[in-house]
Amino acid sequence: MRIVLTLAALAGTWLAAAEPRFTLEQVMNAPFASELTVAPKGGRIAWVFNSRGARNIWLAEAPGYQARRLTTYAGDDGQELSSLTWTPDGLSIVFVRGGEANPLSDPQGSEQALWIVPAAGGAPRRLDDGSAPSVSPQGGVVAYVKKGQVWSAALEGEPKPAQLIKARGECGALRWSPDGTALAFVSTREDYSLAGVYVLGARTVRYLDPSVDRDDYPAWSPDGKRIAFLRTPNSRVLALFGPKREAEPWSIRVAEAATGGSREIWRARPGRGSVFRVVSAANQLLWADGDRIVFPWEADGWTHLYSVPAKGGEAARLTTGEFEVEHVSVSPDGKQIVYSSNEGDPDRRHIWKVPGTQLTRGDSIEWSPLVTGDGGAVVCLRSDARNPGRPYLLEGGKLRDLAPDSLPPDFPAQSLAAPREVTFKAADGMEIRGQLFLPENVRTGERRPAVIFLHGGPRRQMLLGWNYMDYYHNTYAFNQYLAARGYVVLSVNYRSGTGYGLEFREALRYGAVGASEFNDVLGAGQYLKGRPDVDGKRVGLWGGSYGGYLTALGLARASDLFAAGVDLHGVHDWRTETKVFLPSDHMEVREQALRLAFESSPMAHMKGWRSPVLLVHGDDDRNVEFKQTVQLVEALRKQGVEFEQLIFPDEVHSFLRHARWLEAFHAAAEFLDKHLR
Repeated sequence: MRIVLTLAALAGTWLAAAEPRFTLEQVMNAPFASELTVAPKGGRIAWVFNSRGARNIWLAEAPGYQARRLTTYAGDDGQELSSLTWTPDGLSIVFVRGGEANPLSDPQGSEQALWIVPAAGGAPRRLDDGSAPSVSPQGGVVAYVKKGQVWSAALEGEPKPAQLIKARGECGALRWSPDGTALAFVSTREDYSLAGVYVLGARTVRYLDPSVDRDDYPAWSPDGKRIAFLRTPNSRVLALFGPKREAEPWSIRVAEAATGGSREIWRARPGRGSVFRVVSAANQLLWADGDRIVFPWEADGWTHLYSVPAKGGEAARLTTGEFEVEHVSVSPDGKQIVYSSNEGDPDRRHIWKVPGTQLTRGDSIEWSPLVTGDGGAVVCLRSDARNPGRPYLLEGGKLRDLAPDSLPPDFPAQSLAAPREVTFKAADGMEIRGQLFLPENVRTGERRPAVIFLHGGPRRQMLLGWNYMDYYHNTYAFNQYLAARGYVVLSVNYRSGTGYGLEFREALRYGAVGASEFNDVLGAGQYLKGRPDVDGKRVGLWGGSYGGYLTALGLARASDLFAAGVDLHGVHDWRTETKVFLPSDHMEVREQALRLAFESSPMAHMKGWRSPVLLVHGDDDRNVEFKQTVQLVEALRKQGVEFEQLIFPDEVHSFLRHARWLEAFHAAAEFLDKHLR
């Protein structure tokens, strides 16, 4: 009798604690900051705030740096706002609004168009359909991509759009010469690509030392006479799913703009670093002061910065250590290089300056550093465990919040849990890192339900605070909401993710070639089951995209460990989702690849699937085919597994409308409560 009363008392405590101190709407209503950019002149800074689905450009300028909204778009209309590009005088911003998707199911359809807005304020003016704007350094004209071709439009008066280049394939990577007389671009043609130059006065195109390989990332020299570009040897194997630890090494070439002739100035070594690894930057090749070219390389198994003389020679290391460089920029004069990394703090990001000077530190997370036009300060985006990202100015060693009033009054910052850094062993013994969100007021002996969050990508890393990607800004909010509802939440940085070096990212036998990450999912479940504050019979999974795949795989292969799951737009059969063999492969090789891909898929393990699942998917998904969910539903019905579905017509992979995120998360919370509480 005493035991029954004790259990009843603990249950009453849990039910009372399960009522969160804030609503889902409140924790989801903070604006998401992105597209940070600095004007080349005038001390202006601009960024985009997505506030409950309404995306607008904001601006702050010296000396007061008072943030103000520059555009006045209203409503949760699903229209993206991106590619902010300053005019050279810093007086206007060209941007792209909209896209191919039509998440409102508007009978009139959707558009993607270029606009220009004065920094002083005023109504934006439409220029033309298109994307990827590149404003001439001499002002007056913008080049852009429309239907895969290169166009231009005037920035003053009538735009008068005109097609500059009619080329085979798809054009992109538009880069103006410093004097505005020529435009470098890349033409992608099936399994190779060409770097080229369009000369405006002569109306001619010259390709730079064309080959059968992939040329990309053109970068002009400051004098406008040379163009550096990166050449990756053509290898169809690189298009196949699976770990890519080495390949035929890539190289950097420098071409004479006037003739198109080029020469190799540097080549990666065989082995580690022979597969090119990108960073987040305006370009992967950055022409810096001293006629040196800055680039990323994984020579030691970690993403670092190097520089090489434009005339050729040995590459000099700019960063070193067991950490990853991620966001990189060079000051307008080429003299300063700033970057974000997780040096000394694996699950956060801080700002550094070459040669290894740390500019920010502590429990916060900083990313997207840029040097202001006058070179006197650095701006970045910054978050922490309780406050979502917003722009900051770093001047004189002090950080200044540029948008202190951006959080709504009812945003529950002080009620949020500070996630704890944890490590645990995967089923095969590998050490895995994660973040643990603990609910408040858990009494001794009380066991709570738990949920494991599995991110997508898989080239992602979850952090000890609000994430710098909009998708994971939203999932972090939902993990906080689950913790506030009384769940123990474990966010897992499984193998094949980023932040922990090449070998962790390029994990052997991951995904479609063996599903080795399943060991990490099992290890996470066992870790939670062994915690004294977790009820091991009430552990669930949730995740999106690649995380949806791992959620489905966990339920199919370990329903005895995982009691329920929420699968957002996950992959369920690798055979139809990715390339696992080459057209030239023999039939036996193809069959083996397809067999392994299927065995690595949830669909191969349906007989063991017993736990209920909620499936969420937008049917205009351009990342994961909608039929992945269609086929899984058919299999679940045959197996007699309980499932619910939430389908969003005309929505894409990362939901464009704020209302869809709320709808998905409300449904997920109700589903988890139904099966775990």
